[in-house]
Amino acid sequence: MEIRLDGKRALITGANSGIGAAIAKELASVGAKVAVNYISHPETAEQMVADLKNQGKEAIAVMADISDHVQVEQMFSRLDDEWGGIDILINNAGIDGVKSDTWESELDEWQKVININLIGSFYCARQALKRMVPQKNGVILSTSSVHELIAWTGHSAYTTSKAGLSMLTKTLAQEAAPYGIRVLALAPGAIKTTINQDVWNNQAGLDDLLDKIPLKRIGEPSEVAKMAVVLVSDVASYVTGRTIFVDGGMTDYPDFAHGG
Repeated sequence: MEIRLDGKRALITGANSGIGAAIAKELASVGAKVAVNYISHPETAEQMVADLKNQGKEAIAVMADISDHVQVEQMFSRLDDEWGGIDILINNAGIDGVKSDTWESELDEWQKVININLIGSFYCARQALKRMVPQKNGVILSTSSVHELIAWTGHSAYTTSKAGLSMLTKTLAQEAAPYGIRVLALAPGAIKTTINQDVWNNQAGLDDLLDKIPLKRIGEPSEVAKMAVVLVSDVASYVTGRTIFVDGGMTDYPDFAHGG
């Protein structure tokens, strides 16, 4: 089965590195036009766009802080000007924040995680739906995490944002279904990116991490990206309102493999 997304207009937030970059490249490889959103390192985003164009793909770089609704509106207006709208939104931008027990956390740091991961995703989904509902077509896919289910000490803002994103996904899916729009979330487990490099780049950290993964290896960004392509394609045309986990079995609680 060959998946093609020829001509589909896709926006990927936080797309100039890590999982977002992998998703953008994978979408472009199957024919989608990709808008690479970024907030920092514009040179990386521009280089990525140049590389895609050199491969005959259609791509643009779009700067916007997704936690600012005005900048989000401007970003979607840019898509209107460039492509006349949007077909696929990948809500990928996110941060894990400063590790701290909740009672010792700084309020502005806690709020920052919520503003980007949850409220920013809402801002983007809202703008996307304003365009998708009239055209009665579209897909929204948000990057969640295994931590929408699994507690993570020191990261209460992150886990709260991802759990909230899960329910936002379900609610938007329910609202948008009558218009032929699907809304999903994709939840990676331990993926080999620079964000968690300090863990997988040393043996003790790697061993501890592998104990939490039944498949006994860390995932690659490309593995998440390939699943994203499946979910936004017609292959998944009857799937909506769900989080799909790409986690090597982490949410299967491997500690219980030998009994309770």
